[in-house]
Amino acid sequence: MSNHSIRLALLAASVLAAWPAPAADVTPERLANPDREPHNWLMNHRSYDSQRFSPLARISKDNVKNLKLAYAVAIGGTSANENLQATPLVEDGFMYIVDVWGIVYKIDVRSGTTGRIVWRMDPKQERIPERGLSNRGVALWGNFVISAANFPPRIVATNKDTGKIEWETNVADGQNDLQLTAAPLTVKDKIIVGAAGGDRGVRDWIAALDAKTGKLAWRKYVIPAPGEPGSESWKDPAKAAWQTGGGAMWVTGSYDVVTNQILWGTGNPVPMFDATYRPGDNLYTNSLISWNPDDGKMNWYFQYTPGDHWDYDEVGSHILIDGQINGEPRKVVAHSARNGFFYAMERANGQMVFAKPYLDNVNWTKGIDQKTGKPVDYDPSKDIQTYAGTATPTPGQLTKTMCPSASGGNNFWPTAYSPRTKLMYVPALTACADFTRDSTLSNKEAGFRGGVQTPTQRYETDFYAIDPLTGERKAKIHIPYPNYSGTVATAGGLVFSGFTDGTFAAFDDATMEQLWSINVGVGFNAPPMTFEAGGKQYLAILSGLSRVALGKHVKTPELKEQRNQTMLFVFGL
Repeated sequence: MSNHSIRLALLAASVLAAWPAPAADVTPERLANPDREPHNWLMNHRSYDSQRFSPLARISKDNVKNLKLAYAVAIGGTSANENLQATPLVEDGFMYIVDVWGIVYKIDVRSGTTGRIVWRMDPKQERIPERGLSNRGVALWGNFVISAANFPPRIVATNKDTGKIEWETNVADGQNDLQLTAAPLTVKDKIIVGAAGGDRGVRDWIAALDAKTGKLAWRKYVIPAPGEPGSESWKDPAKAAWQTGGGAMWVTGSYDVVTNQILWGTGNPVPMFDATYRPGDNLYTNSLISWNPDDGKMNWYFQYTPGDHWDYDEVGSHILIDGQINGEPRKVVAHSARNGFFYAMERANGQMVFAKPYLDNVNWTKGIDQKTGKPVDYDPSKDIQTYAGTATPTPGQLTKTMCPSASGGNNFWPTAYSPRTKLMYVPALTACADFTRDSTLSNKEAGFRGGVQTPTQRYETDFYAIDPLTGERKAKIHIPYPNYSGTVATAGGLVFSGFTDGTFAAFDDATMEQLWSINVGVGFNAPPMTFEAGGKQYLAILSGLSRVALGKHVKTPELKEQRNQTMLFVFGL
């Protein structure tokens, strides 16, 4: 072979090495067995059980002090008030993320020193910043990247290799304020989608699409129509409050492979602060619902706070855990609720195992009935619940102090569970707040708010390690800034999280001692994740705060002039 031929052959080989090879299909078997490929992160919570635990251990308690920024990539930046809330997915050295406008990015992260954007898929979403949008991630199925876009609400399947749209399904149902914020969940041959926008008076739903074609397979509404089971819990038919009742599915649920059930938390009833507008328990808001993914049949439900006055929705993580309770094997679903209590339930039927407060200050109820899971002061004969009375507005006293504030407690930002320590890691806001019920705001023109919340103290974070099989708090660290990010736990004995002041930190998974931190100057509203490329472990997190998260700095004057940038940060040793 001539020197010229050798040079051509070497050039061709280098080009082929640099160009992304066709990726393997993401099959149901791969999704159900994430530990067979620990270097990857193939779905929103990494695994169907929503534990957000990675078996990667190259970054450990011993060396985390050497963690440093490996590279950063600018994302979005096309308009004001952008935020990033997605968990990145990684498959074999390629990352998939989505920005607030539904634009999907494929990024080559194989080098460990640079993130190169391979392609962008822009669904041409109408950009309406005042809607306060979020987009919390994509899903993988076959050779598709599955994502949500809005205005109109759509589910889009993009070819992983080319970035070209393969199918696109409009899931609008005639409700103008309908939104899609949760990352889709791929289950067998279906794409499961939860609708949002409930706080604007949307009657929300869960739906399944055929993964190959995008054809709608089924759709079930969270709020029952008259005559359907649960409709009796909307007790004022003249107002027809069920039509604008809420029940948003803001974030992604869990899936139990063995019993074939989706477990998904639902949002608050609407108007969020005015229970007098919508007397009754308002099913199936503020609930955990078990659905059959094949046909959408509801298996069972549990409602946390019937007739909610305080926007205590329960859309956050519902983690599936197998363990021993009082010497007996149990399969539970564990949830650190926005209302300040920690719940464990039987996965098979939602039967209560226990419920205990995990916050230091909870005043809206005197406690939880350990048999039913309902507040002890819940009165089924009342159309409007008063509960403990301390935080419930009354005709003579429409302003009350609520603990926790409407933000919680733990909210939509995900918790994590480590099989290594058998502990859950729960970042929770500490603040109480004053709220005033105002029925003049219980209409579409006023955004169906039904009242006003007024912060009275700084929003800060208590970060807990909790035994999910007893509810006992094992460790805690206090952080003087809000957590709107969530957590990931690793086999290296570490828990990672980001905070709104721009701090990204690693904590000891046994003691919650902070072992490492960096401040990048821009706040985090997205959950962290971890992956391996080239035999090295990395941590990745997206920055950029939503207006809601930025609003939590109202009592934090040192962050008054903090700037907001949408970035991908990747850290390694």
